[in-house]
Amino acid sequence: LCAWLGWRDRLINDGVLLVAAVLEIGLVVLAVLAVARFRQIDPAAEGATFLAYALSLPAVPPFATLLAIREKSRWSMIVGVVAGFTVAVMAARIAQIWSLYA
Repeated sequence: LCAWLGWRDRLINDGVLLVAAVLEIGLVVLAVLAVARFRQIDPAAEGATFLAYALSLPAVPPFATLLAIREKSRWSMIVGVVAGFTVAVMAARIAQIWSLYA
């Protein structure tokens, strides 16, 4: 959505805010579940990485949203694209670590 809006030179709108809010709720649920199952992960191997990703991931969408609201150019949507890519990569890494110990 952000890439399409950025390509069309649009600014952040209610649709992007709604998607960010739903994403944030999902990431907070993921963080709570990750902390609850942290004891299953081997702390010597991947435990710190798993916990750091799980706890820092919910901070990405609000920070990117605030930055996109503040910026009044097409770069605001590029921030959204980078934030979306960051969330996808970090969530995939959490899933990868989680599947090793599940």
